[in-house]
Amino acid sequence: MPSTARKVRYGVVAGGSISQGAFMPGIGQTDNSEITVLVTGDEEKARQLGERYALRTYHYDQYAQMLAAREVDALYIATPNFRHREFVVPALEAGIHVLLEKPMGISEADCKAMIEVSKRTGAKLMVAYRLHCEPGTLDMIERVHKGDFGDPRLFTSIFTQRVKPNNHRAQNGFEAGPVPDMGPYPLNMVRQLFNAEPIEVSAMGVRSPGSTMDTWDTVTVSLRFEDERLAQFTVSYTLPSTERFQLLGTKGEIEASPCFGYGEGVAISYRATIDGETRVHVNPVVDQFAGETAYFSDCILNNVAPEPDGEEGWRDVRVVEAIKRALEAGTPQRLEPLPARPFARRSEQRRAFALAPVPPMVDAESPAE
Repeated sequence: MPSTARKVRYGVVAGGSISQGAFMPGIGQTDNSEITVLVTGDEEKARQLGERYALRTYHYDQYAQMLAAREVDALYIATPNFRHREFVVPALEAGIHVLLEKPMGISEADCKAMIEVSKRTGAKLMVAYRLHCEPGTLDMIERVHKGDFGDPRLFTSIFTQRVKPNNHRAQNGFEAGPVPDMGPYPLNMVRQLFNAEPIEVSAMGVRSPGSTMDTWDTVTVSLRFEDERLAQFTVSYTLPSTERFQLLGTKGEIEASPCFGYGEGVAISYRATIDGETRVHVNPVVDQFAGETAYFSDCILNNVAPEPDGEEGWRDVRVVEAIKRALEAGTPQRLEPLPARPFARRSEQRRAFALAPVPPMVDAESPAE
């Protein structure tokens, strides 16, 4: 474990857009983290990004060699969803901490395997729910939990984008499609706002005219919670980009947009209406990736369990699996009731770093990234 006198050394696994355009610039904003290694299947990315950040680079085929070299304390893993377990389990087995992009895995079995190894080895596993550290998001959740809007009863959300047909997310079935990729945002948000877990899932999906995707490109999901609360969200890979949610309680409502995104110009903002009076709350743009990384590094340095841990990731993935079953069967799927997770945001999770400038992207495309 790194001493508190030095920074946590991160390796980046996969050099795709989220690594290049968000994590790698953002880590430079922190004072407790640095990048030392890049693992990529693309030679041009290895060359250019290695020079840009002064990194030791490895090919995916050299992953075991990289783990044995002890040049990193933690890994940021941003491979396609269906390759998460492949890279996470060996890292945790080697005692290396892991910050893992969402969704945690493509199955409950994947998630449970990662959780088991983390518990056995003591290597920390945090799922990259960056909004758990974002001040505007925490403000909304905390206000709902305080009862500012009464009893939360109804949640609706739309989250859409256009994905290019040659992108790996459009070519690898349901596991790379909009439900696992985008669904965790509204799903995790409603779980946080309701402070509860869904007990029934229904879903309807379509393949839009002209779509070449090999799975449903647009999906609407309905969730039932205990105490007769309802939630619904739609995700899509074939519609213009938009993101918003609305929460209705017995005393008022929240309408938030933007609410899931990040980057330049994306200030998490919401309109709160209570007893007929409306106020608009616009939060500063922050570097969400710097915030989550600084938080995770503090957890490593101080030997504290991170809050969005493997169980948090598993709770979303079990719902995603139920959505898939509902789409295939055309019938609602029941979920085993789970106790709510204690909502106790540590003050250190709230982070507000200035947004890092993003350097030019290296556009070479690897099927693993």
